[in-house]
Amino acid sequence: MTHEERRVILASSMGAVFEWYDFYVYGSLASIIALHFFSGLNPTAGFIFALLTFAAGFAVRPFGALVFGRIGDMVGRKYAFVISILIMGLSTFLVGVLPSSASIGSAAPIILLVLRLLQGLALGGEYGGAAVYVAEHAPPHRRGFFTSWIQTTATTGMFLSLVVVLGTRATLGEEAFTSWGWRVPFLISVLLLVISVWIRLRLHESPAFKRMKSEGNISKAPIKESLGRWKNLRVVLLALIGLTAGQAVVWYTGQFYALYFLTQTLGVDANIANILVALALLLACPFFIVFGSLSDRVGRKPIIMAGCLIAILTYFPVFKGLTHYANPALERAQSLAPVVVQADPADCSLQFNPVGTASFTSSCDLLKAFMATNSVNYVNQPAEAGSVARAVIGEQVVLSFDGTSLSRVEFAARNRVLQSSLMQAIRDHGYPQRADPSQINYIMVLLLLFFLVLQVTMVYGPIAAMLVEMFPTRIRYTSMSVPYHIGNGWFGGFLPPVAFATVAATGNMYDGLWYPIIIALMTLVVGTLFVKETYRNDLDATPD
Repeated sequence: MTHEERRVILASSMGAVFEWYDFYVYGSLASIIALHFFSGLNPTAGFIFALLTFAAGFAVRPFGALVFGRIGDMVGRKYAFVISILIMGLSTFLVGVLPSSASIGSAAPIILLVLRLLQGLALGGEYGGAAVYVAEHAPPHRRGFFTSWIQTTATTGMFLSLVVVLGTRATLGEEAFTSWGWRVPFLISVLLLVISVWIRLRLHESPAFKRMKSEGNISKAPIKESLGRWKNLRVVLLALIGLTAGQAVVWYTGQFYALYFLTQTLGVDANIANILVALALLLACPFFIVFGSLSDRVGRKPIIMAGCLIAILTYFPVFKGLTHYANPALERAQSLAPVVVQADPADCSLQFNPVGTASFTSSCDLLKAFMATNSVNYVNQPAEAGSVARAVIGEQVVLSFDGTSLSRVEFAARNRVLQSSLMQAIRDHGYPQRADPSQINYIMVLLLLFFLVLQVTMVYGPIAAMLVEMFPTRIRYTSMSVPYHIGNGWFGGFLPPVAFATVAATGNMYDGLWYPIIIALMTLVVGTLFVKETYRNDLDATPD
């Protein structure tokens, strides 16, 4: 690479590092954020709502893609992604200084939501600008290699966030970190912002855009041209369904959901889980470059489709393997003393209450809330209509009670007795409170996490180059940004709340995996049958 090419990649990558740094900081601290901004809800609802606030930023990313894509195709690539990183960086920093709901009441979660929405809008212009800018600077036969450096930044951002979170936690202690120290990683992000803006301001416009501008070929309505003409819209839809949707769920499952599965479901200490995931990311990171470079020789599509196929076939055994090696006591208890919740289906609610107005006091809801809170896998079994729900733990039966007509005092008293009985029952049958660090097989857990991240590198390494190559220069920024951000913002961004809600509803801690498997299967079928290979496309010509 020349000096100029290295600077182009560095400047483009810094924004992506910033993007994913924020993503992982918020995601890894979601349970603490729930305590400070959604304290009026029960713990399960507060945690899910914190994730939904997180996902809201992803929901608006496609709209940001339209706004910044239009700017990038009409005004210039550089101008668009300088503005996007400023908005994104300031939104992240302000989360660190936002007062909690204990200080300003309901205004706190509302402002948090607004900041996440602003950040999501800015992100809609970030990735497309970076990918297009690098690809338009790259030699034709090395676009996969050049753009794969941007792809490493997602993992770099996560690794950096884990280092900052772990370092802050270790320095301040858990109590201080939970109280106020969680703000530090958000505040530190301002350093990334200053460096990123400074580097980007020194860049020149991309050669392809300057050439197009000099020829007077700039699109006057890139959104209409991208989405209002079937020839282009068809390619946008294929890019979404046949590429980015599957890439997104594999990416989120392999890095984000795996971390939450370790900490929330298996009860692995957060520091241990973060270190293991960070090591897996560090080991797998070079493979973004490997698969990006390989796609320059064999094509982008075979590698991406292979990554989706491997994920579909291995998710269930890999996550069951994580249980086996990270919390063998939990696996043993589930085998020797399976839990069954016997209840009238009409007595059971979804228990999803984002605004905190509903109470779940039926006999079924009380049992399921306990199981979900204590990471106990259970099977639903229908009982007679109008019967009181019961939990069968091994051979022991714990009868619940209907609290819908009880006074608050009486309900609290009876619920304490029920909770105590259930807790005693699961402990008597070997269900651990947390994963025992001395029983964790660290090598095998690390290998399984590495395998999950390796799948991420397969689907993500070549994707930037392929998306850029699918569209003509005049509408490239807009056209590639829309499917990328719908795929990653909607299909991927909603994976955590959908997966957790699914697990809470069914009682099976592995059922959350059905969502990424189904989406990846959709992408595998559509991508294999209908998406054309692109690695030989000329960026200055409109693909056939």
